[in-house]
Amino acid sequence: MTCLHPFRLLLFFLLPFAGLTVSADEPSVATARQYRIAPQTPQQLRALLHFSDHALPIVSAHRGGAGPGYPENCIATFEHTVSTTFSMLEIDPRMTKDGEIVLHHDATLDRTTTGTGKLSDKTLRELKQLRLKDSEGNVTEYQIPTLDEALQWAKGKTVLVLDQKDVSLEQRVAKITQHHAEAYAMLIVSRFADVQTCYSLNKDIMMEVMIPNHEKIAAFETIGVPWENVIAFVGHVPPQDRSLYDAVHSKGALTMVGTSRNLDQQFAERAQADSNSLQFDYQTLLQRGADIIETDLPRQVGPLLFESNLQSDPGLTSLQID
Repeated sequence: MTCLHPFRLLLFFLLPFAGLTVSADEPSVATARQYRIAPQTPQQLRALLHFSDHALPIVSAHRGGAGPGYPENCIATFEHTVSTTFSMLEIDPRMTKDGEIVLHHDATLDRTTTGTGKLSDKTLRELKQLRLKDSEGNVTEYQIPTLDEALQWAKGKTVLVLDQKDVSLEQRVAKITQHHAEAYAMLIVSRFADVQTCYSLNKDIMMEVMIPNHEKIAAFETIGVPWENVIAFVGHVPPQDRSLYDAVHSKGALTMVGTSRNLDQQFAERAQADSNSLQFDYQTLLQRGADIIETDLPRQVGPLLFESNLQSDPGLTSLQID
């Protein structure tokens, strides 16, 4: 077991007194290494996602981090992602014809499954007959998972971030509450009125909230929800104004930026020829004040971010290994 630089213990690694661990498990013969984000209580999740000058960067895998052989919103893909890097997992709940909640991004089935038509026109049993396609359109052996299955899988492994799609705020809150998953599941909430509703329904649920400018920061101050309950998503086009990140940090909250619409699109064509520049581009976001990067490429971007951290901090030699 290798200990970490002491100033890094606060956020992303072993917090022995709080019982919060983020660790990399050595692989056995049967299982791959897993980088675990494992808060045990809602209070520990809030501590994990509280701003600190010494926090390590982390990624949020958009739709779970699809790739060749690994479909979007698929538990096997989630396993693959956390075998490579520390990552939260952004997922997309949708409602079936018979009132079950499954994970699927599109309203229709054609792009990512062997089915056709609207997902909402199918029962869960019908959907389970289908097979998911990977990022290149190849059919895999995997089925559409339910939200229940994803929540059962995630405990002790990572933090799920539930988008809305056609599942109401109240239904998403109810699912997290039903599973006692407040320590490892949070919600994407766009409107401040819905932020207030979520907080009134369950004060232990954390939220990812769009707060892209100083005016929104000021408005959030008036709604009566603690900053410790939110991560501020500041934009799919990451703002260049450092004062915006500083203002969020001054409230104790973390900032998240999206790169799926910009840097991620450049990654494939530049990765082999220009890896140093790519690393610099993502690192620039961190230097500007981003704490979490939501990306379509978590397995590529996560190690890039952590490697740059090791280079800037020679005292940090390895992850805490259980």
